[in-house]
Amino acid sequence: MTTGSSRTTTSGTTPGAAPGEGISTFKGQERALRAGRLGTSGLLLSVLAATAPLMVVAGVMPTAFAVMGIVGQPLLFVVLGVTLVLFSVGYAEMSRHVHNAGAFYAYISRGLGGTAGAGASFVALVAYSALQVGIYGIFGFEVSGLLATYAEVEVAWWIPALLAVLVVGALGWLKIDVNARLLGVLLLIELALVVIFDVAAVADPGAQGLSLEAFNPDTLTGAGVGTALCFCIAAFTGFEQAPVYAEETSRPHILVPRVMFLAVGFVAVFFALSSWALTVAAGPDKIVPTAQEQSAGLLFFLSESRLGGTFTDVMHVLFVTGMFAALLSFHNVVARYAFAMGREGLLPAAFGRTTGSSGAPGTGSLLQTVISVLVVAGFAIADDKPTGDPTAPVLQLFTWGGNIGALGVILLMATASFSVVVFFVRRGAAGAQAWRLAASAVAGLALLVIAVYTIKDVDVLVGAGPGSSLSWVLPGIIGLALVAGLAHGLLLRSRAPEAHARIGLGNEAFQLEKAAKSAD
Repeated sequence: MTTGSSRTTTSGTTPGAAPGEGISTFKGQERALRAGRLGTSGLLLSVLAATAPLMVVAGVMPTAFAVMGIVGQPLLFVVLGVTLVLFSVGYAEMSRHVHNAGAFYAYISRGLGGTAGAGASFVALVAYSALQVGIYGIFGFEVSGLLATYAEVEVAWWIPALLAVLVVGALGWLKIDVNARLLGVLLLIELALVVIFDVAAVADPGAQGLSLEAFNPDTLTGAGVGTALCFCIAAFTGFEQAPVYAEETSRPHILVPRVMFLAVGFVAVFFALSSWALTVAAGPDKIVPTAQEQSAGLLFFLSESRLGGTFTDVMHVLFVTGMFAALLSFHNVVARYAFAMGREGLLPAAFGRTTGSSGAPGTGSLLQTVISVLVVAGFAIADDKPTGDPTAPVLQLFTWGGNIGALGVILLMATASFSVVVFFVRRGAAGAQAWRLAASAVAGLALLVIAVYTIKDVDVLVGAGPGSSLSWVLPGIIGLALVAGLAHGLLLRSRAPEAHARIGLGNEAFQLEKAAKSAD
């Protein structure tokens, strides 16, 4: 168990520092993220922006209805919400003791050791990077479609995608509170549009009226339920990012747990109600065939008949801005993971420094920008389809990236759940934390089951045929990241044990080194 003073050290401030002085480690100001930049609202908006509510309602939900044929999608969101609340119980308690931008890998290293933490760090870097880069595909495709529809200009999808990479990369160098304000504005507009549609659907339901059939457990039967869980849990991705910003809050042991529970609770309720509104608007008996006919146009199709063409056009445009918010949110997370890894020797030391007065992890931000440019350019070069064809940007880049990222995050959540149990048991706190540890164990097992379904049904999730090489190539990317991370951890343990011992400690390691030097 950590004391109150060590909590302050872990969050990156020197004991006794005056409020407002910022972070001061003996490694220097550039080796720490700036504290006090985010409050509850800024942190919550940054986290929720990554869940991209409008993209989920307009993209994920119609796909799950169409591909899986599961009417009870709203009930799935409730089930997943309960599972992720159980996960958050232990994860949030861990966040009171460990304040590190490395989040997942820091927690895992504290419970399961530095080598496991190194493996998790590589998985997190690859998973969140894949999630972000994948969104560039659908973003570019949608912007290209808007230009063709409203400006009668044909532009290849990769042009707006690359422009977005550059804009996001530039924003990544700014102060996190500036990013939070931008994300907040975009997110609130998204939420308002979806709520307006939900109200309109309830006010003007389909032929079956305000049916609650979508919450009937009998609708969750059949072979597609496991795969539908994989679709739906991807919609939650982002809520778990609050601990990544712990070092940039003034009271991480209070704000991070608070934001996590607010985020997962809000997302579960919001998505359950919004997916139910879709079933009400189309009718429970017609939602699956309508989704199969309209595909990603389902929300806009149902909206136009109730709210008119102008509102639907605005929703189309803000569908794009919502994706941009998710791009920026994921970019910030990847940059902070790279920063934490550089600070602890898992990446070159250059990544473990912040930039100028903004205190942003500039080198990590630059790394993600370069990766995004290379991946988008690679898919653009390989795209031999005419302008407006969704194959390369949506069916490949977006779908593949999303599934790689979702699998990685699910595995990280499961491992972190078990790590929480080990962390408190080793510290003799099993009795005091018994109910939290039980919740973490249940959540870990449930998440492992979902991970197994995700791997087993990759061909369905990405729309590939049986026997497709994608069935092993896409999960294999996460597997390679894990193996590379574990190998790097073992190498550090044998060649640089002092660096291995620092994995997951963040700024606390600097203070321990300082104390050791003072004692010599």
